[in-house]
Amino acid sequence: MSSASEQIVITGIGLMSPIGIGVDSAWDSLLNGQCGFRPVEHLSYVGTPDCIGGEVTDFTDSSAKKQHLKAVRKQIKVMCREIQLGVASALQAITHAGVDLDAVSSDRIGVDFGANLMSSPPAVLIDGAVQSIDEARHFDFSKWGLNGGDRFRGMEPLWLLKYLPNMPGCHIGIALDARGPNNSLTQDEASGGLVIAEAANIIRRGRADIMVTGTTGTKLHPVKACQHKKWDVLAEGPADQRCRPLDSNRHGEVLSEAACTLILESRSHAEARGAKIYGTILGTGASCVNSADGQADETQAVQLAAKMAMANAEVSAADLGHVNVSASGHLTRDAFEAKAIRTLLGDKAAETPVTAPKSYIGSAGSGSALTEIAISLLGLQHDVIPKTLNFQSTDDCCALNVVGNEHLATDNKLFLKTSVTRMGQSSAVVIGA
Repeated sequence: MSSASEQIVITGIGLMSPIGIGVDSAWDSLLNGQCGFRPVEHLSYVGTPDCIGGEVTDFTDSSAKKQHLKAVRKQIKVMCREIQLGVASALQAITHAGVDLDAVSSDRIGVDFGANLMSSPPAVLIDGAVQSIDEARHFDFSKWGLNGGDRFRGMEPLWLLKYLPNMPGCHIGIALDARGPNNSLTQDEASGGLVIAEAANIIRRGRADIMVTGTTGTKLHPVKACQHKKWDVLAEGPADQRCRPLDSNRHGEVLSEAACTLILESRSHAEARGAKIYGTILGTGASCVNSADGQADETQAVQLAAKMAMANAEVSAADLGHVNVSASGHLTRDAFEAKAIRTLLGDKAAETPVTAPKSYIGSAGSGSALTEIAISLLGLQHDVIPKTLNFQSTDDCCALNVVGNEHLATDNKLFLKTSVTRMGQSSAVVIGA
């Protein structure tokens, strides 16, 4: 049984990302400074400039999916792509961690998974929508609920199960026979830090020995891309130069998809089975700041969450080896987060290295934060802080010590990860790699 004071460690990483599937492929891309942006293949059309985005390219045909989802092959047809990516990352992480499922009680393995709300593609709903048109050729919402049975024969029979955000955790629990605590969070990009916090506390309370801790998300979707085209500015230009977080010439986000799973264990359990340890969860924090009229304060949210995480970890700004930020190239939101980091670091702001992994992977909603943590962990396995792609000149409103040009050698393996949503939800994690 674990105790409240026991360290929680990371023993496995499962990665389904635009820069590669698995840690080896992703590290090759990082090492060579290659982003994951290219013309989208798995959709006939997506509303991004030139149909370019951050796609998991080796997960586009049925044979590739079956390869990564062997344990749940029969269930693939009732999983939308986001769920498939999340489940595949979890199965990969268990293998990467070297967990012998027969040697661990099923009741001692839990799942904590984050996801966005999942949207149905228009083609899935069109037949049902046609059945709900009245004589005047207007859509009648009352008919949508009433015209069930045969009149909705065009709808997928298990439509609802295919797009529920709690289904990644369900499928993972079934595939691994994980009968411990199982929970799902839908806090957009803040989900990554939140699932880590919750999973770590479950282990500390003695409710599980292993927690399969992950997130999956996409903005590279026929419906979601339209939404983000309305809400955000999407970057244009050459694909490998589009995403420029914190740079003075940044001009928007690149939409993407990603899923990442981290295997968390108590240090004693990991050491007892001889597991390799990739990092230690030292502290977590969360915050949500909104005014009475619904205006988010992303700056204060990041500041509060990060301050809490650092207090829990009992570290100061002087202890940090780097900060891994959620900056995406957004013209205003990058500045909000940068202001929070500057305030948090104080006198150390000019010298503490900062990296922005979205320059490689783009914006994947809930799938972003853990993927970005994995990027820092991979870099620190090789004693470097990954550089931020396309960073050329400092913006006064984003004045941070951004790692650009080349990866930065380091022997300080302690880092802070911040995440924030447009709604003012923020999470933060302090990790020692």
